[in-house]
Amino acid sequence: MKVPFAVFASGSGTNMQALLDHEGEGAAYRIELLITDRQCAAEERARALGRAVHRVVFPFSSELLRLLKRHHAEGILLAGFLRLVPAEVCAAYRGRILNIHPALLPAFGGKGMYGHHVHEAVLRSGAALSGPTIHFVDERYDQGRILAQWPVPVLPGDTPDTLAARVLRVEHALYPAAADALARAVQGGWPDAGPAPGFRWPGGGHAPDAELGDRITQAFGGAGD
Repeated sequence: MKVPFAVFASGSGTNMQALLDHEGEGAAYRIELLITDRQCAAEERARALGRAVHRVVFPFSSELLRLLKRHHAEGILLAGFLRLVPAEVCAAYRGRILNIHPALLPAFGGKGMYGHHVHEAVLRSGAALSGPTIHFVDERYDQGRILAQWPVPVLPGDTPDTLAARVLRVEHALYPAAADALARAVQGGWPDAGPAPGFRWPGGGHAPDAELGDRITQAFGGAGD
């Protein structure tokens, strides 16, 4: 039986769509519920597949917990969610909330660091690599333990838009794989028993395209093999 998850989103929901698309490819999870804090395109993506959608005025943690319990959610995936998750929800779902951040944490994280703010900061820094980070969520922005990262090269002439597009393509491969790892750990009894979520980098055909896959491999000296 698939593990029921909830998604929290605030924007276009492209990562949520990637998670939904992965469901039919053998994933161990099913997205049962979308929670948003504002009107956003993610709501229409969820409704198109008949998933429950609720808009919540934050930080009403008691309402959030009631919704999560009603839909039997065993984990939470943040997908472009711009608010800090209430402490009561973090406590109730300790070790079962994941977030995706569009840079290689611990750099370029913290309050206010989302979307183009992140990519602009990466370019200003002169960093040669960026890329998404999947991490567990706690009561602080972008401070939870890292589960997975995938480096993406910063190319000469990059703008925030071109870098964002390159990172996003990798996010859509990495996040479903990380969510699947969490779901399988939950099936095994995590976090009360069983092993913690383990993650093996997607490689080979999982890369968004051969050129990008080659760049990733070269940047990490073959660590993704």
